[in-house]
Amino acid sequence: MTANEKDPLVSSEAGYGTEDAKEETSTPQPLSTRIKETLDLFWYLGFVAFGGPTAHVAILRDHLVTVNKFIDEEIFTELFALGQGLPGPSSTQLVISTASTHGGAISGVIAFAFWCLPGFTVLTLCGLFLYSFVDASTPPIWLLGIGPAAMSLIFKASFKFVKKLDQFGVAIGMVACAAAVMIAGDENFPTTSSQVVYPTLLVSGAILCLLDFLRGPEKSIGTYVQPTAVSKEPSEKDKLLVEKIGLSIFQGFAYFFIWLGLLVGSVYIVNKGNSNLFIDIFELYFRVGSLIFGGGIVVLPMLQSELVPRGWVTNEQFFQGLGIAQSMPGPMFNFAAFLGAVTGGFPGSLTACIGLFGPGFILIFAMLPFWSRFRHLAWFKAVLKGLNASAIGLIVAGCVTLYPKTVHTYADTMVFILTGGLATVYSFQAPFVIFWGCVLGALFSRSVLNVGQKHLFETM
Repeated sequence: MTANEKDPLVSSEAGYGTEDAKEETSTPQPLSTRIKETLDLFWYLGFVAFGGPTAHVAILRDHLVTVNKFIDEEIFTELFALGQGLPGPSSTQLVISTASTHGGAISGVIAFAFWCLPGFTVLTLCGLFLYSFVDASTPPIWLLGIGPAAMSLIFKASFKFVKKLDQFGVAIGMVACAAAVMIAGDENFPTTSSQVVYPTLLVSGAILCLLDFLRGPEKSIGTYVQPTAVSKEPSEKDKLLVEKIGLSIFQGFAYFFIWLGLLVGSVYIVNKGNSNLFIDIFELYFRVGSLIFGGGIVVLPMLQSELVPRGWVTNEQFFQGLGIAQSMPGPMFNFAAFLGAVTGGFPGSLTACIGLFGPGFILIFAMLPFWSRFRHLAWFKAVLKGLNASAIGLIVAGCVTLYPKTVHTYADTMVFILTGGLATVYSFQAPFVIFWGCVLGALFSRSVLNVGQKHLFETM
């Protein structure tokens, strides 16, 4: 029996409207059945999910909503916004949350493992063995175009996110973007200020959308789901969703305090003069993972500013690893496997991934019981919309701050333009974009055509 034959949480397109669902069953299927159905749908996604966060969302929507009718479109969209409003990898949180709505936390953990494992394995091996054959400071010509090609994919993802916003959402995102760029490039702001500014921008976006929503449909600037008499009380469908997730409010608070304890405890130990490398690795990645809203693109400038000055990786290694991570299936946060392996071998790879994924993994389980109980409220949807708009602004800011760190020469710019066109106009998938970045970077290099080698940002 498949998920769409009995599951009342699927859309009416699958043949089951809300009334039909109520008549058919008011209790979920056995947990073992729901776990098996989740496993059948999620086990191979980690092998085919190329293209970064935007592509991941499209793949998940097609796979779970359109083709298999595993989850309702409205629930899918809300879970996407919820992930955008939490620290951590948004597409990974979407995988966890969508699986959890069917088979509870166990299904969420299983889906997470299959989602991450293929990319984690390849990137760990690259971090362990790549620099046994390659000198990072003088990379072979086939590595020169990886950074610019990866940058073009980041710009493409940002553009697609912005297109989904209404005018009020774009305005919120513009302010968030400008503020993030300001603190990144102003000497009066320490680099650590993003740890306070980013959450403040997200909360501000949520408050602005909430206030705009409360003005009513005639006066509001943005577009919102309006409350109805039915939406003020949870439906049978909403109650069944709560039961299927299987997490109580108490458990939600427990997950939150587990995250907070790990964050505060690791920071305290390191500040007390810790000498263990792996505790340092865990603290850095867990702290960064706890402060990054908006997913993989936003995490890149913070990781770069933390790791390179410490000497754990070089700037060249960082962007070479980024290009490899962009060409792999699965979440961008698997990049931590490469960086951790370069720093501390396989234990470093595992520690870095646990640290970077940990906050988002814990907090999505902390929020699910609250979301499932409040999702029928229109004001809650407005809050999610504001969080989403601010998070997209931070993603665009990441494009601005990362571009001059990876595109150095006019040849790099040529690679960026050409690969960007392949990705955006001709819909090339990420591995092929990275491949052509390697080809074009080698072609334009001093060893072949020797064109565009003047530095783009050198003082005239």
